[in-house]
Amino acid sequence: MISSDRGTAERGAAEAITYRVAESERDRSAVLKGDFISKTVFKVVGSEGGFTIRPARLDPPVHKVFPDGEPEDDEASEGRRRFVALDGELVCGYVDTEYEPWNRRLIIADIEVAGPYRGRGIGRTLMSCAISWAQECGAGHVWLEVTNINAPAIRAYQRMGFTFCGLDTSLYSGTESEGETALFMSLFLD
Repeated sequence: MISSDRGTAERGAAEAITYRVAESERDRSAVLKGDFISKTVFKVVGSEGGFTIRPARLDPPVHKVFPDGEPEDDEASEGRRRFVALDGELVCGYVDTEYEPWNRRLIIADIEVAGPYRGRGIGRTLMSCAISWAQECGAGHVWLEVTNINAPAIRAYQRMGFTFCGLDTSLYSGTESEGETALFMSLFLD
């Protein structure tokens, strides 16, 4: 069980969300529907000397639903770890991580919080679990990728201390996300 200072988010008078490393097959195989609504896009504007990233209002807002995903392989490797948020026995959120020792990077491979549970600090607490794991591994930084139209996530990551560190204009080519830009963000721990 994760320590109580970051392990429990109050939910009503009697119920609480608990956090821990995925233990069971159910924990490891849970897949939540990924979606968001954004009123902002972070536009990548090229220039002679590079690029800038600027927020721009979307009218109308965009509602994005990610294609149904499959969990990563069922076997946890030494460098992979999933933390789950539980409402009783129900997985209401998770973060999947992978540590790469060659460059001391902990990758946030996926982070999801079920719709009815958003806005309660669950994503922040899951990210805190991942950052603690990164520190245990000796990671120098935590890294993630996010689409430029997922402004709610980008703003949340920025509030957690992540900053932009790169982009890829071709990552989503030929996919349902054609036309979006992959933004890379990192949080330095050293």
